[in-house]
Amino acid sequence: MGTNGSTMLEPLRQGLPPLDPSAVSDTASVALPARYEAVGSARKFTRTTLGQWDLEDRFDDVALVVSELVTNALRHALPADAPRERRDPSVRLHLMRWASRLVCAVRDPSDESPVARDADDDFSAESGRGLFLVDSFSDGWGWHPLAGATRGKVVWALFRLG
Repeated sequence: MGTNGSTMLEPLRQGLPPLDPSAVSDTASVALPARYEAVGSARKFTRTTLGQWDLEDRFDDVALVVSELVTNALRHALPADAPRERRDPSVRLHLMRWASRLVCAVRDPSDESPVARDADDDFSAESGRGLFLVDSFSDGWGWHPLAGATRGKVVWALFRLG
């Protein structure tokens, strides 16, 4: 469970997950179309990947977080006024597994930082609740801008494995 309780969520801004990239044992990624059906595709990809990694028991929590991260990427990163065929398709889901941790990361073309609503805000509001779910069901999350000339960011969530 997250450690933030009811205080304003403070993600590890511009932080990378505390993991050694050279020690990664498995990695998988998929490009997602700029359509809301992409959330279902992301869940299917997550189920298949976790099955291959013998982590089926973590599917419910991981899939919920993946769904929220992909939904946020689609909602906030793809301008609603852009013609569908001209939208930037660079929403991508990455799953990475280490011996004791799993990270799911979603790349999108927006430079906007992810913003969570305060717990005291109107909880019936749909927008902003997703990051509370990410915080509640993962062991940590954060985001960082993409390096170089590529526009966008990566939002990630970390799961400790038993």
